[in-house]
Amino acid sequence: MDSQANSRLLFLPVTAERLPDLEEFSNCHGKFRYCSCMRWRLTSSAFRRSTKEDRVAALEELVRTGTPVGILAYSGTTPVGWCSVAPRESYAALERSRVLPRVDDMPVWSVVCLFVDRHFRRKGLTGRLLKAAVDYARQQSAPAVEGYPVAPDAPSYTYMGTPETYRRAGFVDVTPVGQKRLVMRYDLLSENRQSL
Repeated sequence: MDSQANSRLLFLPVTAERLPDLEEFSNCHGKFRYCSCMRWRLTSSAFRRSTKEDRVAALEELVRTGTPVGILAYSGTTPVGWCSVAPRESYAALERSRVLPRVDDMPVWSVVCLFVDRHFRRKGLTGRLLKAAVDYARQQSAPAVEGYPVAPDAPSYTYMGTPETYRRAGFVDVTPVGQKRLVMRYDLLSENRQSL
């Protein structure tokens, strides 16, 4: 992807009207389709019991009911990237996580997945998706956005992004002392106070 094509990318929230685009993206990316970004939205036991078809249907139902689920990146009319961003409380497994407990009582939005088409990787799209997720959360009056990145060499899921990507997007480390898993936050409330 050249820099001109990169500048023409469009980032839009997934709505009922854009469900066909989400389905197109899902159908072209098997790993995405397996989870359908329900891994964190369902409890662990519910996820294990669900089929791939169950998860696809559940995500589509959330979209149809107007529940925020995330944003798509478009190159022209083709969806080429996805970011799952929504209020933390909408992620049942995250809310129950012992590894990623809440940092405080702020009603944050959480980024739990960043997925980019292989033809658009290593070109800065992940960082742009993250910035677009912050913009979307800001439009929804979120006080902050959190992400839970993993080190690039970690034997864990990289779909949650890397610390450097979050830092470049303006996130800061708010990991509680003693917690092994990184928590990074973009504080929209302090951003609002600074603009006054």
